[in-house]
Amino acid sequence: MLLQLCEWLQHNWFIVAVNSSVVSASILEILHYASFFLLVGSMAVVDLRILGLAGRRLPANQLAQQAFPWVWTGLGVAIVSGFLMFAVDATEYLHNTVFHEKLGMVLVALLLSVFIQRSLPKWEGKAELGAFAKVVALASLASWIGSILMGVNVPALTGVG
Repeated sequence: MLLQLCEWLQHNWFIVAVNSSVVSASILEILHYASFFLLVGSMAVVDLRILGLAGRRLPANQLAQQAFPWVWTGLGVAIVSGFLMFAVDATEYLHNTVFHEKLGMVLVALLLSVFIQRSLPKWEGKAELGAFAKVVALASLASWIGSILMGVNVPALTGVG
């Protein structure tokens, strides 16, 4: 059933139209990478603030309130553009373990980001951001960087993408 859905996606007129032009496929890829960097860059600012390495003039929660709209905007555009890129080779990605690992890494990073966004107001209520907050921020930063590296590995190691 999943294979049939992937085959249908690959032959969908819209997917074929978007990816059949070099210009539109290139724009889609640039949009995907730019949105992912917007997402990761914005989240990195929050993580680095929690770690005490950047933006110390602003309270972490205030900085996060400014950064998270960019995080979620970047995520939304990355999901849409990533889906359109996935759909053109859906049957290839279906059995691609490197791609699955990349999605797993993105999921871990995303869960950590949600946890940070929800926990930061409680953490900031204390005099200083504690060790647990810093460990979570470091794990978030590492998982987002890992997501980027895994994304680069998909076409490099598998030839798909």
